[in-house]
Amino acid sequence: MTAPELAAWNQHLRTLSAPEVIRWALDRAEGRAVVSTNFRPYEAVLLHLVTRAQPDIPVLWVDHGYNRPATYRHAEHLRALLRLNLHTYLPRLSAAHYDAVYGGPPAPAPENEERLKAFSAVMKLEPFQRGMRELAPRVWFTALRRTQNPHRAGLDILTEDPNFGTLKVSPLFYWSDADLEVYLREHHLPNEWDYFDPAKADEKRECGLHAAWAREALPLTGPGSEGETRAPVPV
Repeated sequence: MTAPELAAWNQHLRTLSAPEVIRWALDRAEGRAVVSTNFRPYEAVLLHLVTRAQPDIPVLWVDHGYNRPATYRHAEHLRALLRLNLHTYLPRLSAAHYDAVYGGPPAPAPENEERLKAFSAVMKLEPFQRGMRELAPRVWFTALRRTQNPHRAGLDILTEDPNFGTLKVSPLFYWSDADLEVYLREHHLPNEWDYFDPAKADEKRECGLHAAWAREALPLTGPGSEGETRAPVPV
């Protein structure tokens, strides 16, 4: 898709409701769509919208092992409530193994940026890549919103993702927190506020899934590839 085509589609998609955006994307997915989640606050909105349109859509979750108990309980609640077709991918190292060898996730400080990237590559990017390779989607639904951080503010509803070779669709991109709160209330959906992602460590920082540096942190192979990738050793 050329840049002018992408711009034109985004101009059109901005006139549609979130359910209409989802339907538009599913019509182009040829049966190969996924939605990713980390069960952070407001994720229930996207999961509810997408599963209403396609109840059996694969839901890709990387459980890096550092989620808090409330997040695990929330994930199980939503799995049952929405009958999620949940595909959970785990790192090749457990959280206990990582802690013992590398001392755990680094603190969110500027001097730790390389260690944060290395942590993300091992505990989040590699299992996510494995999931995307196995599910091989043409369309990837995300809960990205422009208000979340400066990097995301420069995106749009529709983007081409070079890290995983998909069309990335963010139906809630222009929604506010207030919009999400209203939707949760109207549809009696739970929320979860105890979420913390050590791969991001800071809400203004990207964990790598949606950032260009992922291609350097972890060599990515195409969907369906038989080749294995080796995550970098944390520094």
